[in-house]
Amino acid sequence: MADFQAATERFMTWFKSMGGEFRDDLIEIQDLRSKGAGRGIIAKTNIPSETTLFTIPRSAIINTETSELPKKLPKVFEAAFEEEEEDTEPIDAWESLILVMIYEHLQGEKSQWKPYLDILPTSFDTPMFWTEAELKELDGTVLTRKIGRAASDEKLLSRVVPVVLQNAEVFFGEGERLGEKEVLALAHRMGSTIMAYAFDLENEEDEVEEEEDGWVVDKDAQRMLGMVPMADILNANADFNVSPAFNPDIADITLIFRLLKAHVNHGENLEVTTLRSDIKSGDEILNYYGAMPSSEVLRRYGYVTPEYSRYDEVEIPRSAVAQALAAATGLSLSELKDIGVEIDPEDEDEDDFIIERDSGAPNEEGRLVEPATMSEFPELEEELKDALKVIKKQKSDVVADKRKRDDIANTVLVQVLTEKLAAYPTTIEEDRSLSKNPEITHRHRMAVQVRLGEKVLLEEAIAMVKARATVDEHSEKPAKKSRR
Repeated sequence: MADFQAATERFMTWFKSMGGEFRDDLIEIQDLRSKGAGRGIIAKTNIPSETTLFTIPRSAIINTETSELPKKLPKVFEAAFEEEEEDTEPIDAWESLILVMIYEHLQGEKSQWKPYLDILPTSFDTPMFWTEAELKELDGTVLTRKIGRAASDEKLLSRVVPVVLQNAEVFFGEGERLGEKEVLALAHRMGSTIMAYAFDLENEEDEVEEEEDGWVVDKDAQRMLGMVPMADILNANADFNVSPAFNPDIADITLIFRLLKAHVNHGENLEVTTLRSDIKSGDEILNYYGAMPSSEVLRRYGYVTPEYSRYDEVEIPRSAVAQALAAATGLSLSELKDIGVEIDPEDEDEDDFIIERDSGAPNEEGRLVEPATMSEFPELEEELKDALKVIKKQKSDVVADKRKRDDIANTVLVQVLTEKLAAYPTTIEEDRSLSKNPEITHRHRMAVQVRLGEKVLLEEAIAMVKARATVDEHSEKPAKKSRR
């Protein structure tokens, strides 16, 4: 406890020495480890809306412009790797910041960011670091194919680790030199730190994409990422109460970075300002990562909260829909293909169908006020409708009319949703029981929360389709003639 508090105090002293401003009269950094949240920022008194809580100077940000590493290795940061082998692509923004973070970490007391680096996490609860036994608890969830530890190892070993080892005198100096395994472990740690905390420092709203290695990266390799001290102490939830923003007289900021992205543009200071008018003494100041399912919050940040469950989603494989359609129509997959119906084309890499609620976005004060409702699955239902239109045209005996088309569509939907629900290794009742069990580990509990959220979503979806089918059935029946 004493060491933890001492590190916090050293960081605060450093932050102010770098030109940062912190409203000590309104807020304080507290130890929230008992709640599984590390550090957090808590209100010391009631705080009105539009109050600036702290200001971060651009010079305090860790990136390729403020670190000395790019100046020491200009060829690495400005051009492709020197070796003319398979991998000749220049390092991207993600890899650049990993290298910078490794370098600053290895500098120890020589790094101007040492007090900041000392409060960053050294271990993570993201699935990337789970054991095989722990990962088994995620079977059936959307995370099954999204973790990608092996692919991440391969990328770091080919793109990041060689730069460190081939420039040992720069990275290690006179200190102890690490081997390949140790550098790889450090690269994973820094990569996870960046995924959880880094900001996008460019002013173009380019897209971000997810790679096979399980990281989320910037599509444009030339984008700059940076670690922003103090901003990353804010914990986050789907229901939040602050907004990072640059002084409007200087530049704007947009919250779109990996679900928390700051466009710092050319402004000098990042201001974090309250949104709500009712932040009370003792409230935690919360940020916003965006509308994402519990599974994605766990994958990126290593935690789960009940508020994110409204955004939960389930992926339905195209192959399952194709099989269900074949069964419902009595046509084989080859027959469906012959008449022009290919929901699961072999030669195309189509995304699976997403089942999710219409959840709405937080209002201007960061509150979740709209109910999360289940009403339709637009993409899946549209493709089913188009497929059944083709079948009706080619095989009118199979789909005779609109009522038959709707019956088949509802049958297919219920089948694929029910099959998906049955694909989890545990039942919804077992997960509800496990969620109340105080003996299970923290990671096991988070896995249960993720898969339980998906199962609740599936049950809602099945109930919605069945209810809609009943309404359709009644609406199709002709009204009885009244007696005279």
